[in-house]
Amino acid sequence: MNTKKFLVLSGLLLVFLSLSSFKSQSDLNTNIITIEDQDGLVVYATYAGKEDWGYDFVTTDKEGMEHTLTFQNVEDAVLAAFDLNSDTFVGTKFKITFNRDIEYSKDEDDMEDQDETNTIINLEKL
Repeated sequence: MNTKKFLVLSGLLLVFLSLSSFKSQSDLNTNIITIEDQDGLVVYATYAGKEDWGYDFVTTDKEGMEHTLTFQNVEDAVLAAFDLNSDTFVGTKFKITFNRDIEYSKDEDDMEDQDETNTIINLEKL
């Protein structure tokens, strides 16, 4: 085999192997659909205590139904003013200002999933 043919075949083989290692962009984007941020939301609720998954507050809707809101994060300045890690404020009503981050994704079965993270940025004791 002459050198020129060998170089051409080697070059073609190198190009083929290089291109075959790339993944389709559509495969990379199928998991995350969208991320939604909501900043400065306000709710009035009563502190119910800290659990492993976050800080629980109970609010009542217009129909009188109670709902528990869980906040996974609290800013350091808020925790310095209100020790939510103790039971001191359990039963206390607050005006809560918070940010909500929602990430929508699809699982391997193409089912839509939603992950929500709530962060308290301000508390006012009522």
